[in-house]
Amino acid sequence: MSHFIDPFLDDVQSASEINGQDDPRYYANDPKSLVSQSKVHSFINGTGSAVYKSLVPLLESTNHELILVTCFWARSDTLESLKDVLLKLSDKAVRRGTEKIRVQLCFSSSSLFQKLFHKQTTLGQEYPPSDWAKKLDLPEKSELGGLELSVKSIFILPFSVMHPKYVIIDRQTVVLPSCNISWEEWFEGALVFSGPIVSQFTKFHTEFWTRQSPLPLPATSPSEVVAQPSEPGLSNLSHAHTITHFPLSSSPSIPTIFLPSPHRRNPQFRPFASASNITPPPTPLNTFFLALLAKATSRVTIQTPNVTSPPVLSAILSALARGIDVHIRTSARLMILEQLVTAGTTTSRCVKTLIKRYKRLVHSSQASSLSTNDEEAAIAISPSRPGRLRIEFFEPLDGAKKRGQEGGEPQQSHLKMTCVDGEVVVLGSGNLDRASWFTSQELGVAFFDKNLVESIERSVGEAMNGRTRTVFDSEESGMTS
Repeated sequence: MSHFIDPFLDDVQSASEINGQDDPRYYANDPKSLVSQSKVHSFINGTGSAVYKSLVPLLESTNHELILVTCFWARSDTLESLKDVLLKLSDKAVRRGTEKIRVQLCFSSSSLFQKLFHKQTTLGQEYPPSDWAKKLDLPEKSELGGLELSVKSIFILPFSVMHPKYVIIDRQTVVLPSCNISWEEWFEGALVFSGPIVSQFTKFHTEFWTRQSPLPLPATSPSEVVAQPSEPGLSNLSHAHTITHFPLSSSPSIPTIFLPSPHRRNPQFRPFASASNITPPPTPLNTFFLALLAKATSRVTIQTPNVTSPPVLSAILSALARGIDVHIRTSARLMILEQLVTAGTTTSRCVKTLIKRYKRLVHSSQASSLSTNDEEAAIAISPSRPGRLRIEFFEPLDGAKKRGQEGGEPQQSHLKMTCVDGEVVVLGSGNLDRASWFTSQELGVAFFDKNLVESIERSVGEAMNGRTRTVFDSEESGMTS
């Protein structure tokens, strides 16, 4: 674990002057403060609407404060689930007859018009109760008498979307989903966890979204803590919708790293620069990903909506050159217009380029081996052989369906997951595209636990059965056999 964490901390510390200009920047001079512990409760896969339906009981367990942050906000089945939660929380507070339940809803984007005319300040804009139903499709204020509700959005032109998605419940439990409050029926994931890491989320939220000290919460009694399932295990609910419950009573706290990535207005477009010369902002999330690939010893599994960030592609190729096996699941046709605008290219093009560069790497390695004598080759062949490269594109089961006809089946993959050496998994909002790496605000979390990594990889892998097509596999082509 230390061979990943120590280089990461050193790199973040060396970039303290640059990161000290970010918003938020409280960790710039103290990167060790990002290291924490967590207890993982469950991992959920499925479409965004299915994930949120599974989360409803947890959200309804809120007693004092619910904070929900998402990137995109739209009328959807997911929003309907959230509206039901708000109504039930309001009713709970009214029947309880004590203090109201505080609810903060935060988002960045709801439409092109909203982004073009948004206030250009990180203070954002508040939505008065008169706008809740009309503009956001929320219940009327009169229906939410038990809630102290606030709604806020932040977006900075041209491309600085606030992309994180997280839920904080009573400052005790966090949900880290990949999905937005939106209508897309895409394959998503959500991790539910608690422990000291929750304070990291509260700190980040306070520094950026509220910009004032949080009000104290009443002490939570043991009866208010949500009970965990008595029989941990995997529940398969069809259409790639699975829930893995983890046993908390016997599991130790998991070493965990909070990985923010602040937004930037300057996209740093350099159309004529080579990929190796394009340096990303040294945010904790960017820096940790590069450290992971640089220090990997055996295998890397990546699932991401898009792959268009030049530093990512270079880091993947470097890992392959060191003999690391790399397995990538991504998309061929997801948000193509957005890719062209923010990156000037598409994932399909970048994948083709990566495959070409990999083939040149293999041929160069083979030529180098042939140029040595047999004794030298016997000594050098293993470390000089590039790792296996597998690339798959997500394909919906039984073919693509029109909006409203999905029948619960995911149409694209929107999960953001990186697993390295079966030892660490990174989840959160960050894609491996240029927007996430250079302009968007992102938020990721790294978890160091072999059992957790194995469970998540197995859950995602099983959900992908029949839902991918192989674009390239160096082993099947005989390149790494």
